[in-house]
Amino acid sequence: MPRFALKIEYNGAPFVGWQRQIDLPSVQGAIEAALAKLEPRVHKISAAGRTDAGVHALAQVAHCDMIGDWTPFRLSEALNYHLKPHPVAIVDCMPVSDGFHARFAATERRYLYRILARRAPTTLQTGLVWQVKQDLDVTKMQAAADILLGKHDFTTFRSTICQADSPVKTLDRLDVSRVETPSGPEFHFDVRARSFLHNQVRSFVGSLERVGTGSWQPKDMQDALEARDRAACGPVCPPQGLYLAHVSYPENPFSRGA
Repeated sequence: MPRFALKIEYNGAPFVGWQRQIDLPSVQGAIEAALAKLEPRVHKISAAGRTDAGVHALAQVAHCDMIGDWTPFRLSEALNYHLKPHPVAIVDCMPVSDGFHARFAATERRYLYRILARRAPTTLQTGLVWQVKQDLDVTKMQAAADILLGKHDFTTFRSTICQADSPVKTLDRLDVSRVETPSGPEFHFDVRARSFLHNQVRSFVGSLERVGTGSWQPKDMQDALEARDRAACGPVCPPQGLYLAHVSYPENPFSRGA
């Protein structure tokens, strides 16, 4: 059965998350239903990350197995046709080896979190950012973010329902930047690691926002990390500002060569 890698963009607002759930709208369920329109049978696809309800993706990666003689162009076009009106798009599609696995072969996952700082209500960015009403100190947030880099026990920043075997993870990057946009100043959090705990990124950003407002100092982030206690975490930020931005593999499955 030919295997294809899919690069997927979606707005997570109408979904309970990536993972298929009985009688509830999911991104996985929408794509599998579209695949069933092309080849009537049960389809089960695997993705690099299981995003939560309301979380978006710029470049989720999944793989699917087909029976027919599909070209990447025909498959992506057909899927996009049958995905309507869901806010889900196949933005790239390439054949891969049978040994490729979107989840287990991934070497790094990159998330982007967006905060919009302004007092006026959002209009165009509604559901796409976390809006806060005051400016944030990017220098202090970066100082606090640097404390989290490396290999740590991240129990403090782990959901109580996380199913990971261990709270120990290695955080490769957590870069905080201020970006001026027509809607107002945005604060972007670029977070990269091989894998993450449940709610880890949103827990990081919620605590960093406390630093940005002055409610916490960078040292408070160190204390929270060392506490290894969920109660020491700042507020978990809302899902709508979070995006799965990129997934890395030993070889880029979407490369078309020179």
